[in-house]
Amino acid sequence: MKILLFAVLVLFVVSCKPKYNPEISAADIKNNIEYLASDSLKGRKPGKEGAKLAADFIRTKFKNAGLKLMFNNGYQKFKLVTSAEIGKGNSLTVNGKSFEVEKDFLPYVFSSNTKAEATVVFAGYGLQVNLDKVKWNDYKGVDVAGKWVLALQGDPDMENAESPFVPFSTERAKALNASDNKAAGLILVAGPSFSKTDNLPKLFFDKDVRRYSFPVIQVTREVANQMLAGTGETVTSLETKIVKEKAPVTLTTNAKVTAKIKVDLKEIETQNVVAVVPGNDPTLKDQYIVVGAHYDHLGMGGPGSGSRMPDTIAIHNGADDNASGTASVIEMAEKMASEKNNRRSVIFVAFGAEEMGLLGSKAFTANPPVAIDKIVAMFNLDMVGRLDSASNALSVGGTKTAKETEDILNKLNPGFSLSFSGEGVGPSDHASFYLQDIPVIYLNTGAHADYHTPRDDAEFINFEGVKKVDDYCYALLTEVANRDNVLTFQEAGPKFKRSSGARYKVTLGIMPDFAGMEKRGLRVDAVTKGKPAYNGGMKKGDIIVAIEGKKVGGIHDYMSRLQSLETGKIITVDVIRNNEHTVLLIQL
Repeated sequence: MKILLFAVLVLFVVSCKPKYNPEISAADIKNNIEYLASDSLKGRKPGKEGAKLAADFIRTKFKNAGLKLMFNNGYQKFKLVTSAEIGKGNSLTVNGKSFEVEKDFLPYVFSSNTKAEATVVFAGYGLQVNLDKVKWNDYKGVDVAGKWVLALQGDPDMENAESPFVPFSTERAKALNASDNKAAGLILVAGPSFSKTDNLPKLFFDKDVRRYSFPVIQVTREVANQMLAGTGETVTSLETKIVKEKAPVTLTTNAKVTAKIKVDLKEIETQNVVAVVPGNDPTLKDQYIVVGAHYDHLGMGGPGSGSRMPDTIAIHNGADDNASGTASVIEMAEKMASEKNNRRSVIFVAFGAEEMGLLGSKAFTANPPVAIDKIVAMFNLDMVGRLDSASNALSVGGTKTAKETEDILNKLNPGFSLSFSGEGVGPSDHASFYLQDIPVIYLNTGAHADYHTPRDDAEFINFEGVKKVDDYCYALLTEVANRDNVLTFQEAGPKFKRSSGARYKVTLGIMPDFAGMEKRGLRVDAVTKGKPAYNGGMKKGDIIVAIEGKKVGGIHDYMSRLQSLETGKIITVDVIRNNEHTVLLIQL
């Protein structure tokens, strides 16, 4: 009998043993990162099996630690387009002669899936530029309505890296010009100064699903010369003439071109992994803090993936970016679930599709598991795996998004050399929360040469360094979760940033939806106080569909429209607000 009781006791003790280590440990961090950044997960690209395995791993960790799974058993699923493929039935004929897709011609990913038949007009570089110092209009004096526009790729100042033509010379900008001039379609061709080899590149998905209403294709010089037959000109001679004369050249051809285009956008489903540790204060438990990190990465890399080695097809394991942050979230979730010392509730999230444009955090803030105004702070860990033990340098973003943040950071600092960045907008998921007026804290140990390359492997991670960051973050989290008052939000810098390479004469002062989640136009994710859009009555959530009566289908159209605007001018901006059409007057 004693033996039986002893056996039962042993079984009881074993069954009660936790399935996880509740303490933050370098060994657990190492195990988590080595799995998430293993070759077997093939770079955790959204929609691929590796990303699903990573999500399952994280959810199991949350569940075993006793967190309450949210949404659908821990998964918040959402869809996105990750790639594009040449569909069936693409065809091109010039005066009855047929050409082969991918060899002689190639549709652009933003082309409409349609058929067009028309004659061809050559319109130089397809540019319309109206700057103070540069004025150029390839459509002046030529009627292209209902016709194909044939235009050169690039611009007439290709050797000048600082050319004022650069913002106007993108393929999408040229498609917008052709659309404005009511063309039946756009055909682009590379002159010798743009491409010596004249090889067509592979179909490239630029992470924007919005398309134009007509076909847009590129052709080889041989095909374009067939269209120019009988004019006495070739692609090479026209390019040479335009560059030499520094003036637009247009001509009408007798070529009849028929094209049928089919490009298939490949939509996939991925997920955020979400769980909560409920608060223990009867009142404060209805306030929530989000602790997050993205778990996705670049898969096998390649063109358009975001890899800094786009010509190398290899597993991008993303050990630092961002298996390190994901492992950190797991460790803190386990510790908090064990201690249950949080007055406020804490939601732990592993975001999907961050590398595709913060899509996971945008999906979360658009459809949160609790009312968005109940989320009082957000901690984001992205690339915390390369702490330099000598300098002990740790970057913290969003430090000005709450009045109390920097005092808390300094008070609890265990010895890091802290570098503060006050602004709430940054290149990671915390930006999605700042746009909702939520204070954010973003931890990062800095960039390195292996960033977004196949060399970002677990062997280069400073596991003890990750533990130091996690211990600090957990102390910060505990402080914010248990203080009597919430952090006091304040705007910290603009809610939008422009590329330093952009040459805009004007700005509306908005944060646009770069990810293209809205298909009717360009959604406004934030409006900066005191800027033209704010003064003109624009609001967060408005969908811009036209500027000065000209259609805006997305971010690329919006940027192109800005190029033609003048400082001080009053313009009209058509928006959809609450499914109703509104016209705003905005002074630039």
